[in-house]
Amino acid sequence: MIELPAPDPTPATTTTTAHAPPTSTLTWHGGRLFRHGVPHRILSGALHYFRVHPALWRDRIRRLADLGLNTVDTYVAWNFHQPREDAAPRFDGWRDVERFIETVAEEGLDVIVRPGPYICAEWSNGGLPSWLTGRDLALRSSDPAFTAATGRWFDELIPRLAALQAAEGGPVVAVQVENEFGSYGDDRDYLRWNRDALTARGIGELLFTADGPTELMQDGGTLPGTLAAVTLGSKPGAARRLLAARRPDEPFVVAEFWNGWFDHWGERHHVRGVDSAVRTLEGIVADGGSVSVYMAHGGSNFGLWAGANEQDGLLQPTVSSYDSDAPVAEDGTLTPKFHAMREVLGASGPLRVPERMPVLPPARVPLVHHAGLLAGLRAVPAPTSSGPRPASFERLGLDAGMVLHTARPRIPAGEHRLTLTDVRDRALVFADGVLLGVAGPGSPELPIHGTGAVVRLEVLVESLGRVNYGPGLGRHKGLLGPVLVDRRIVQGWDNTPIALQEWSADELSKATNAGLEDGDAGFAVATVRVDTPADTFLALPGSGRGLVWVNGFLLGRHWDIGPQVTLYCPAPLLRTGENVVTVLELERLGGLLELRDRAELGPAEEYIEEFG
Repeated sequence: MIELPAPDPTPATTTTTAHAPPTSTLTWHGGRLFRHGVPHRILSGALHYFRVHPALWRDRIRRLADLGLNTVDTYVAWNFHQPREDAAPRFDGWRDVERFIETVAEEGLDVIVRPGPYICAEWSNGGLPSWLTGRDLALRSSDPAFTAATGRWFDELIPRLAALQAAEGGPVVAVQVENEFGSYGDDRDYLRWNRDALTARGIGELLFTADGPTELMQDGGTLPGTLAAVTLGSKPGAARRLLAARRPDEPFVVAEFWNGWFDHWGERHHVRGVDSAVRTLEGIVADGGSVSVYMAHGGSNFGLWAGANEQDGLLQPTVSSYDSDAPVAEDGTLTPKFHAMREVLGASGPLRVPERMPVLPPARVPLVHHAGLLAGLRAVPAPTSSGPRPASFERLGLDAGMVLHTARPRIPAGEHRLTLTDVRDRALVFADGVLLGVAGPGSPELPIHGTGAVVRLEVLVESLGRVNYGPGLGRHKGLLGPVLVDRRIVQGWDNTPIALQEWSADELSKATNAGLEDGDAGFAVATVRVDTPADTFLALPGSGRGLVWVNGFLLGRHWDIGPQVTLYCPAPLLRTGENVVTVLELERLGGLLELRDRAELGPAEEYIEEFG
């Protein structure tokens, strides 16, 4: 159990008053944190409103309270609110961040908001809109083109958050300046701009930066007069010593404690042992340290919102689950890690929530092939543009999904080599409707047989997720380089964007009823009958790779390379009676949908993020 330090007789003032004013709820002095002059410790947990169905917000918040936390922290994902530049940001429904914050307040917890504009978070493009990153500008910098766009977004967002500050009777007690900027750059003018943009729009509560526990990251990401927090997965003692040497008057605050980790397709499921996580947590909260458990509840990367990393030029797309081996699992289950951390955090008394939400009984349902792949995709109207070269996602105004590129080259008789010189991220290539194969950055070449006639060459390019971390942030998507037949460039392309994430129920129906073609790919449907809606976990044994919708809602990706096997389907997506599950299969259809009674996230591998 943790204990707060004894009250400091010295008045609770801060080292500076410009960015942590004495009137703010949280202040610091002498290496201690205070709340209205009383010694305080932030015990926070990360919970992202955009990763949890709104009908489950309150349940998940209560689970964090039962864990023993006093605060919830959340990022704000700009691209989730404003995916298109020509439409104002939305703050309704799932995007109602104000309602989320108010719900936290109703449950008696404080709120920390991390508005970015960059958030990382294994979220597509790190939360930045692709309509912005597609421009020729310097991201996350004092480039006026970037700060002007960010300023307009902040004009919409920040006053909403300011009205919910503790000084205004709300729960918001702290706001983060940018996000782990020291891992990216060293533009101090930009950091100052970001801080000033918050205060100018009404933020008066505690401001802080958050960066890794190294000299390099702290040098690049911190500001004089603004509390410097750290992000880490291990070695809190070393981080405490580093910050104490650099900023002896400031309290030790870990803005992200990585008690688990995320997963990439084609790798193992990352877990963090309970004992290891608990020992690190104990080290953080010792001697008055504050913490935010990242993630306390991870939730899901619904739709196509999962991000990606890059390593050695190759994409590492993130899976649809954001379970993160958190103490509260993706479906809300209270894990052994939950109970062990609860003891460390000093929580006592009965739990207000059940250990696990109700689950549908296991079932197997036929998955019926309804439409061919190309026929289904062509059946949904979309504006087609033409030009001498393929158009990128950005040029077409497409954030996520696919683009169908069509050209009509003449292929001389004999065997030839078709090369996609730069495809991001994966392409299915067809000649006169026949699949030639799959091309990507590691396998750009395919054989093609010519007869001397003109061929209808179709290249279906899929984005597997936009990079959310590092210098690859903002990387463009699509068929970015020339397509070659031997040494000759193919010119003259029709380009049709396929905005799968934006499809309406009517558009999905058009695709599903477009008619069958030869081959195992395409659109399939399963009908699931439910007496009382409850959680379930969907699996597609025998199928290869594709997307899954439930009652018109895009749940996420499935891919037989793993590690993720099942897709979490929360109860609010289901209804009493018939439910329609639609599958877009890109490789081979297995013919069966299974409802399973627990998550299957793949073979586990212990992972602990360390610095130095």
